[in-house]
Amino acid sequence: MIPGVNPKQLKAMMRQMGMSQDSLDATQVIIKTSSSTYVFDNPQVEKITMQGQTSFQIQGEFREVEEQVEVTISQDDIDMVKEQAQVSEQKAKEALEKANGDIAQAILDLTE
Repeated sequence: MIPGVNPKQLKAMMRQMGMSQDSLDATQVIIKTSSSTYVFDNPQVEKITMQGQTSFQIQGEFREVEEQVEVTISQDDIDMVKEQAQVSEQKAKEALEKANGDIAQAILDLTE
């Protein structure tokens, strides 16, 4: 809270401005990105609504977990890259692995 301001007055002012703040009883929060996962155990979570938009504030200790994505590459994918880029099967497979199975990216990488 703001020092020197009565908490009841502050809540009334927030209500007049269309703001609300609620504490959530969360036991775990997980945030996933394309390369990592952030895990907050026993966090303090505040839900804040202002002018029709809701946001969340998370506080607490977290740990970062790196995601290992298993990519399956089919023989059809290898054949397609091999034909389009006019390379050996081994090079096509390596390019697909480097591109995480993205056929278009593998072809671009081999033809540039």
